[in-house]
Order: sequence, then C-alpha cells, then structure tokens
Amino acid sequence: LKNGRAKAVRFATLAALCEVLKCQPGDLLRWEAEEAEDAAGE
Repeated sequence: LKNGRAKAVRFATLAALCEVLKCQPGDLLRWEAEEAEDAAGE
C-alpha cells in the first residue's frame, strides 16, 4: 500500500487497519481513475 502499486486490499487487512486506527474504510480509501480510463473518456 505504501508504494502505491497495490491493486487490491484484503477485507481482513482493511478491517484490521480500521480497528487499530479506530476509523471507517472510507477514511482510508479513495478512488482515482487510472490514466488509461481518463484518456478513453476524452
């Protein structure tokens, strides 16, 4: 996750992070379009 190359996160990992950080998944994740998707939409 740290280097930005992850394509997926296991739900168990996300749940563990949220439990330790006392937050919700939306506090940790955001959606960004990939460059290929951006180019196709133009």
